[in-house]
Amino acid sequence: MSETSSPERDLIRGALMPSLVVGVLGIVIAAVTRGKAGLFAAVLAQLVVVMYFTVHLVVSSISRKLDPLTTFALALFSYFAKIALLGVGLWLISRFTSRETIDRASFGVVALALTIAWLGGEIRSFLKLQLHLPLPTQGTSSDSGKPDIPGA
Repeated sequence: MSETSSPERDLIRGALMPSLVVGVLGIVIAAVTRGKAGLFAAVLAQLVVVMYFTVHLVVSSISRKLDPLTTFALALFSYFAKIALLGVGLWLISRFTSRETIDRASFGVVALALTIAWLGGEIRSFLKLQLHLPLPTQGTSSDSGKPDIPGA
């Protein structure tokens, strides 16, 4: 990992490549099998999945230097906001578009395939990061070599 690179940037880069390949394949297959409605559905699925996962990594990079409680609160808020916005977006699509415009089955299949590709790429790039996490120091008593346990 270079000095200008961050773990989140490496994770995005590692996840974006497989999801773009799967996305292009999904767009082509959906367009061939379902026509224009499949094309629109697959493109929309690509946008939704990439935005959803990118927000997660952006929040992770923002919260890197914050204390754990603030990081936890920010993560919970971002998950709630993403689920709420995803629900509203899906409701708007189902309410204001016809099945002839956006094929629901193509959207679902492409979104699932993209999610699997993104998570697989992110896991693969995470395993390559070689992060060195600091381990907590344990106080040892000088006479026994065992950790000090208060009240024991």
